[in-house]
Amino acid sequence: MTAFTRERAWTLLQSHTQSPNLIKHALAVETCVNAYGEREADARGLAGQERDALLELYSMTALLHDFDYEKHPSMEEHPFVGVKILEEQGWPEEMRTAILGHAEYSGVPRQTHLAKTLFACDELAGFLTACSLVKPTKSIHDVEVAGVKKKMKDKAFARGVNRDDITTGAAELGVPLEEHIGFCIAAMQKNAEALGLQGTAQS
Repeated sequence: MTAFTRERAWTLLQSHTQSPNLIKHALAVETCVNAYGEREADARGLAGQERDALLELYSMTALLHDFDYEKHPSMEEHPFVGVKILEEQGWPEEMRTAILGHAEYSGVPRQTHLAKTLFACDELAGFLTACSLVKPTKSIHDVEVAGVKKKMKDKAFARGVNRDDITTGAAELGVPLEEHIGFCIAAMQKNAEALGLQGTAQS
């Protein structure tokens, strides 16, 4: 797997995506997916190169899950166009299958921990970003689980975010919804600066 690195994934993402918001979304999803990757590596008792390889795979998958979206946003094309490019370039099969599975309409089952994690974190990362940006401070540090759950019930708020995907994703991961939300908030708080969500609050 040495040929495929996070750095290479980042370059590929930037070569296909100009939108700062889409790039920040990729980073937010990566932040949450990576945090679960660390938890999974601990659960599997991985260390050294094995641990690094797992975390690199989780990072690359999250960064590239939407890399074709800007040019190919339709359900007919995304994520199929992107996955075809990844396949032609020889990116890992587990990664490609997870990216297909993050689109519910692809019909590709989510069987690995990676696939379930990507699906569970994708919509939630976007929703947590939206929750941060409506705060007076525009900071992820002011986002709380109870407030997020309340906003999920408000259909007018961030209406592009699929609430069902968030609840289904948590269930598939086997993590209670509140814990899943809290876990992703904590992960994003640690990476707030890179995500542009430091806001005016002091961490």
